[in-house]
Amino acid sequence: MAWRTPDGSTADDVPGYTRPLPDPGQPGQPGQQPSQQPGQQPWQPLAGRPYRSRKRRYLKRAAITLLSLVVIVALAVGALYVLTPSAGEATQLAQQQAQAHGIAYPGPNVPQNFARPLVATEDHRFYSEPGVDLFAVGRVIESKLTGGQDQGGATIEQQLAKLLYTPGQTSLKAELEQVVLAFKLNNTYSKQEILRLYAEVAYYGHGYYGLEQASCGYFGHPASELTVVQGAMLAGVVNAPSIDDPINDPVNARARLTHVIDRMAAVGYLTKARAAQALAAPLGIVSRADAGC
Repeated sequence: MAWRTPDGSTADDVPGYTRPLPDPGQPGQPGQQPSQQPGQQPWQPLAGRPYRSRKRRYLKRAAITLLSLVVIVALAVGALYVLTPSAGEATQLAQQQAQAHGIAYPGPNVPQNFARPLVATEDHRFYSEPGVDLFAVGRVIESKLTGGQDQGGATIEQQLAKLLYTPGQTSLKAELEQVVLAFKLNNTYSKQEILRLYAEVAYYGHGYYGLEQASCGYFGHPASELTVVQGAMLAGVVNAPSIDDPINDPVNARARLTHVIDRMAAVGYLTKARAAQALAAPLGIVSRADAGC
């Protein structure tokens, strides 16, 4: 319908005539801001909307990226579960290492004076977790992908998998294999059997392999006779045997021993009084001439 002038003619009949602009004060006209009620705040555009929109897009992309990484890792772990060796090979591998190091296999049962400091220091959730600390695995993967510092946190099963299946390997692939193998070891062996395997294949510094050889070499008696402080020393030295060797590096070994005893007190294996007594007790290291059982 054509717009008409006041005399009835259309806009097309009058040269130069243009449609009058609507009165912004009249309701319902195009471009009018919403009418305000008495006492109502003037209309304003929503503040911060572009920022919130960008934030939502960022969070969405971050969630998609994280989900993609989880899926990729899950697929990789699934593939490795099929490709990695059976946990049943662990005893055979442990026996081969024992023969190579000239020690008896199987070794003796693990005494509490070694098991407790080892668990307190290396893996305090050992008896309740399924062989893997998922939060620690996430930190390790992040450090590998970003080039950051490795936060550690490998469980005893993961350390055992490294000692038996991937010795000397530090790649992300090797660490993922250790995670898968840790699950397998946990599902195949009891916790006591895992501790026994670990104690058998660990290196304790000063040329000693296996708990029995280490106890006889350092203290001149079998592992079943380890005192609290002696067991704590052996549990501490396996973390870095070349650094914490109590004969070659007594200062570092004492610092590590103090840390182990403190961890035992922190998780409830020792009271503060007994922890202080253990640190004050003589270590009882014998000379090389008196070593052996």
